[in-house]
Amino acid sequence: MYAQAEEVAIFSVSEISQLLKRVVESQFSQICVRGEISGYKLHGSGHAYFALRDAECVLDAVMWRGTKTSAPLQDGLEVIATGKLTTYGGRSKYQMVITHVEAAGQGALLKILQDRKIKLQKEGVFDRKRELPKFPMLIGVITSPTGAVIRDILHRIDDRFPCHVLVWPVLVQGPGAADQITAAIEGFNRFAQRPDVLIVARGGGSLEDLWAFNEENVVRAAALSDIPIISAVGHETDTTLIDFASDRRAPTPTAAAEFATPDQQSLKLFVGESETRFRRMMIQIQERYRLMLENLTGRIPDLPTIVLEKSQRLDEWYERYVRSSMVFLERQQQALNSIKIPSALKNIEQAEQLLQTSVQPLMAAFSGCFSEKEQALKWQAMLLNQNSYQRTLEKGFCLVEGDKGVIKSAQVLKAMKEASIHFADGKVRVQPLKEQRNLF
Repeated sequence: MYAQAEEVAIFSVSEISQLLKRVVESQFSQICVRGEISGYKLHGSGHAYFALRDAECVLDAVMWRGTKTSAPLQDGLEVIATGKLTTYGGRSKYQMVITHVEAAGQGALLKILQDRKIKLQKEGVFDRKRELPKFPMLIGVITSPTGAVIRDILHRIDDRFPCHVLVWPVLVQGPGAADQITAAIEGFNRFAQRPDVLIVARGGGSLEDLWAFNEENVVRAAALSDIPIISAVGHETDTTLIDFASDRRAPTPTAAAEFATPDQQSLKLFVGESETRFRRMMIQIQERYRLMLENLTGRIPDLPTIVLEKSQRLDEWYERYVRSSMVFLERQQQALNSIKIPSALKNIEQAEQLLQTSVQPLMAAFSGCFSEKEQALKWQAMLLNQNSYQRTLEKGFCLVEGDKGVIKSAQVLKAMKEASIHFADGKVRVQPLKEQRNLF
């Protein structure tokens, strides 16, 4: 028994640990394991510790900082992990060191996406929608600085409505992409001269490729942006959570450029049509006022005739006054002649008093009549002055006169060799053109 015991090799704990490590790592240096993540913990150092489990067993796993993943890791997500098996002597356990991990299928990612969408929707993250500016002066673009996306956007903006474009280059997939996109949105909002609208864009890809635009920090940054955002992520059939938080979703990056800018060709056409309508309206207004002027000109009374009529009536009143005075004087002379000589002085005094008594009513009547006619004449003179030929010219009208008098027709004017245009401050001799030029 003693001899047999001496033949058995004796190892230290460290030697056994190293031996097991070499055996395990040599046999399982490259393996793929399918399982469900459990107990996921991201350490402050950047390393991730969790376990892969199925219905019966559990496999501890570690993923060093900087390891790329095609999807965000969390408990309950079924993944396919690539790496190697190794042992950890400090605790006498084995574990898997993962070098790459991806979701076992889109079903798991879609469940995460749906749960996150419901959560954000309940918080009201998707509720605010704003109108896009009609004429942007500065457009901010958040996308990869290389590739067809940025070229398509810049080319389409230059075709439709050339304006300033500010590009913020970011990663659009993989680790760090979500943080860069979030920083770009928040950075544009902190600018002193902020863009009028933002375009967040990338080309098509798988659900894993577009996952950065489903991250909560990106979605919340888009929802809190003071600048309207147009999302153009993936193809027309692709949908990400930033599409719901944005103010407008575009099916393609080119469509996003069209949503952000007006069409300069349509604007030029609109301006041209508006100018045509304006010219037509001005011609109509000019014609309307021309007809009104002709109508008013026809209503102006014949002022010389009115003056002559009033003067004639004044002459008639004067002649009636003279005749009445002569008749009165003749009657008084007859009464004086009938007075007897003996009482001549007395009769003269009485006649003088009688004459004064008789003349006073006549003079009063004459004075009243004369004052009344004088006032009527002043009133007619005032009306005549207000409607005078000179006052009409001072209002901006003019009178066109030819050899045979006033010209009232454009056709007559064109047939003449020379005419006079009377203004308020004088007249001008003009030679009419034989053909009328269209000024509009």
